[in-house]
Amino acid sequence: MKQEKLDKNLVNDNVNEVIENKEEQPEKITQKDINKSFLRWWIDVEVASSYERMQGIPFCYSMIPILKKLYKKKEDLSYALKNHLNFFNTQGTWGCPIHGMTIAMEEELHDSDREMRENAITGIKTGLMGPLAGIGDTIDWGTLKTIIAGIAVTFGATGSILGAIIPFAFTIITFFIAKYLWNMGYKLGKESVKSILQSGWINELISGTAILGLFMMGALASSYVKLSIPITFTVGGTQMAVQSILDSIAPGLLPLGVVFGIYYILKNKTQKYGLISIAIVVLSIIGAIIGLF
Repeated sequence: MKQEKLDKNLVNDNVNEVIENKEEQPEKITQKDINKSFLRWWIDVEVASSYERMQGIPFCYSMIPILKKLYKKKEDLSYALKNHLNFFNTQGTWGCPIHGMTIAMEEELHDSDREMRENAITGIKTGLMGPLAGIGDTIDWGTLKTIIAGIAVTFGATGSILGAIIPFAFTIITFFIAKYLWNMGYKLGKESVKSILQSGWINELISGTAILGLFMMGALASSYVKLSIPITFTVGGTQMAVQSILDSIAPGLLPLGVVFGIYYILKNKTQKYGLISIAIVVLSIIGAIIGLF
């Protein structure tokens, strides 16, 4: 009787131990988890930024669905979350491979030494957030948004409702770019960004979009920067207009000079956009009063 009771207790203990071990086993990361993590980042990236951690809190928030599946012990989960609260700052769209790679590394190294795992993941995040931010700022803010805004302004100036709708294309395009890069980072692991940077196609993309951006800015400058000089003078009984002389040299010479002049000031003197805008308005008013413009 006693032996049966001991055997029964032993079986129960073994069953409980198996159940506890099973509960502590990490779950498999699914595509649904990766999508949930991405949406958290996309929605929150610029909401919870701070000067102390920048995007550290949004990064940690995006990793919660992943870490909860990998770390079943409270202390392990807490440690992993704290690691991702460190300073982090990159471009919200083109920095997404870092997140995908981090998920892959957490999945691969979750049962390894804590310090080794932390150093490896922090090293990847720290080393890549700057270069990818530079790429993203150049493509998204420096080129893509400028082109889309220029197209929207062109339609808006004609009174078309497309002028108000087209700017949303920027959000839609960057959303799908970010989602693709996020998944690519996860699938390719830590070699993903290295292969992208070494392949050279990023440089080609930046060069191509920069050229297209210059075409767009040139077209916008010639269409929307208006400047003419109404001054006339008489030579040998013939009335000559200054603007006609300038147009005979190169049509749109004055607007072009204004654009290059402002570009020179921005590049070499100051980037105080408010001050430059006020100076342009003041000079325009004075020039109109004295009859120069």
